[in-house]
Amino acid sequence: MVIGNPGSPTPLDQAWIDREQAQARAYDAIGARYDEAFPHKDGQLAVVRTLLERLPAGARVLDVGSGTGLPTARQLVDAGCRVTCLDISPRMLEIARKNVPEAEFVLGDVVDLSAPDPGYEAVTAFFALLHLPREQIQTALRLIHRALVPGGRFAVAMVEADVDDVPIAFLDSRIRVTGFLRDDLRTVLSESGFVIEHEQVLSYAPETSSAQPEIQMFFLCQKADERS
Repeated sequence: MVIGNPGSPTPLDQAWIDREQAQARAYDAIGARYDEAFPHKDGQLAVVRTLLERLPAGARVLDVGSGTGLPTARQLVDAGCRVTCLDISPRMLEIARKNVPEAEFVLGDVVDLSAPDPGYEAVTAFFALLHLPREQIQTALRLIHRALVPGGRFAVAMVEADVDDVPIAFLDSRIRVTGFLRDDLRTVLSESGFVIEHEQVLSYAPETSSAQPEIQMFFLCQKADERS
């Protein structure tokens, strides 16, 4: 896996780089307060348990938008997986290194991910893609699809909302978010080359008034047979 240098020439223009740096600064400021606001992650834990039932021993897993490393990277490492944590926030990766020292850590953006040779048995992206505009979410899904071995699994969670790259107040910071209605998300996943194996929709109320209640959608997918 290679993460491009945002300072070098890329297809992404300066406005995009500035946007992502602002998102990273917001999560640097949020830091450990994210887990304080969202202490209960039953849906996330459950879909990873289901994912682990489908993975070989010692599977390589890329955790996109790994945040503090809890609970996903910790859960995967404890199950014997080789985990790479990818996040745009230096502060989040600093916290994750303390929580999951066994993992590998990459500071970078999923849409600047280059993986010419598929090498991951699974990719997880829990509430990470919602920080991208819809057009870039489709780019990210293509890159994730490419990073997976044939038959590899993809676990993803999004918040249900019909919005595209809107600014919101979140834990005393400002971030930009995107959502899909569940039927639309199913379509996007299918069109990106994934077969949905399992899904769950939950209502969630954060432990703070600085974040709004939300409908969380969890999908476990398999990379489709490219011959089909």
